[in-house]
Amino acid sequence: MEATVSAAGSRVCWMLITAIAPIAWGSNYYVMGSFLPADAPLWGAVLRALPAGLVLLLVARKLPKGAWWWRALVLGTINMSAFFALVYVASQLLPSSIASMIMAASPIVMMVFAVSMLGERLRLLPVIGAATGLLGVVLMLASGTSTIDWRGVLASVAAMALASFGFVLVKRWGSTVEILPLTAWQLAGGGLVLLPVALVIEGPMPSYDVPAIAALAYVGLVSTALAYLAWFSGLKHLTAGTTGLIGLLNPVTGVVLGTLLAGETLGWQQGAGMGLVLFGILLGQPILRRRADLLV
Repeated sequence: MEATVSAAGSRVCWMLITAIAPIAWGSNYYVMGSFLPADAPLWGAVLRALPAGLVLLLVARKLPKGAWWWRALVLGTINMSAFFALVYVASQLLPSSIASMIMAASPIVMMVFAVSMLGERLRLLPVIGAATGLLGVVLMLASGTSTIDWRGVLASVAAMALASFGFVLVKRWGSTVEILPLTAWQLAGGGLVLLPVALVIEGPMPSYDVPAIAALAYVGLVSTALAYLAWFSGLKHLTAGTTGLIGLLNPVTGVVLGTLLAGETLGWQQGAGMGLVLFGILLGQPILRRRADLLV
């Protein structure tokens, strides 16, 4: 009994740690939209990933060995540089509500990848929870007045699928690697891959004013270094499906901060959508899942 209670408490602890990531990512909508320039997205991505990776690398004091040199570049390209670039393209071509709704399908895609790549069992309640959470995001963000640019839809779908695949790949490859160096290698690798691309496409690094520098520091240290440490810790200790469901806190945080800081209106539709998202997250958690195993 004590072992069961201890295991349940440990899972709750890791779930709370994992939740730091989507909450921090959700704050990016306000911080980046309010304080960072929109005309240098590649440099913004480089300055988000590379300094954070170097800081964590200094703390970890551990370089990759053997296959991890190329694995770090592959994971960094998938999870950082390519993902950041695709998200920018989607944000330029789509309203944030549409892009967020597409990204909310990530838990379902992560579950599918986890079945094929990790051998995780596809269970009933997590699938229902992911569908409920997706419905909540649609209700929370849908306006019905936006014109859809299918180029943006393709970019957003590609970003969602790429990140889902990359996160599951981290869980597959990184089970024997400590979280701190694993995160540092990916961020540094992704930043290094994107650096020459930013130089070629956008030219020299732009100058930033004091508020923009403060925003970059927050995005780099909190929404990137700390967030990815928390996220990869969750992937290491929880199933990919459970971790993906917790990621639905991202759009919830964006809506809440938009209401509190940007003066946006929170109506019944947004409240009901957030309720569905939170209910969907709870449905997919291990305590409820074990009770439903007999139904699958």
